[in-house]
Amino acid sequence: MYRPRVIPVLLLDHDKLVKTVKFSNPKYIGDPINAVRIFNDLKADELVLLDISASRQNRNIDLELVKEIGEEANMPFSVGGGIKTMEMAQKLLSYGAERVVIGTEAISNPDFVKKLCETFGSSTVSVCIDYKKDFLGRPLVYSPHKKAVNQDPVKLALLMEEAGVGEIILQSFAKDGTMTGYDYEFLKNTAKKLKIPVVGLGGASKKEDLEKLYSESGLNGLAAGSLFIFKGQMKGVLINYPSSKNYTFSYERS
Repeated sequence: MYRPRVIPVLLLDHDKLVKTVKFSNPKYIGDPINAVRIFNDLKADELVLLDISASRQNRNIDLELVKEIGEEANMPFSVGGGIKTMEMAQKLLSYGAERVVIGTEAISNPDFVKKLCETFGSSTVSVCIDYKKDFLGRPLVYSPHKKAVNQDPVKLALLMEEAGVGEIILQSFAKDGTMTGYDYEFLKNTAKKLKIPVVGLGGASKKEDLEKLYSESGLNGLAAGSLFIFKGQMKGVLINYPSSKNYTFSYERS
């Protein structure tokens, strides 16, 4: 039986591991290299590491940190944060990243994304689309600077698919760090419109949330942050990742 990828997403602020709620108030939770080592032992399918302050501070994700992660990680990993040049993408891939994750540049410079795909191949490029619903419930693309962009995230995803990207990560602003369950309906409806793999991110609190998202949408990737970082009602920091034997995934295409 096909099993979707279960993906821990680690947020970075320079070389620190942090966690946010609705993209705000990053809380320090430890050393990213230590987290990678634990996920090695727990046999995670893959990791995504995103530097949340890189674009805002007009810098790149820390190259030395990525190099160290590449030397440590036993699983595929993707990295994102302030990637604006072909040279930076090439360095990140050469340091062991399986994919580069593009966010801001996908909004402001879609031709750059297309060039990345043409140069390095679709399988090496992911685009993370953050979105937030307005007061009428309409989803809008959201920038790292916490401002809604007057753009439909579904249309942006379709544009990125046309540009050649290999994967779309859809992240809900309203769900980030809340552990209240995924934005199931939006993720399901968007995935139906795309031919490339889609990863859902934001809101998972238990493995049943991942199982529900897959059963309703058939997403290729099920991602979470808090679920794999915190444990218990008091949200103590405890890196965890359930064995694949603990999941029951089933999906019938409609």
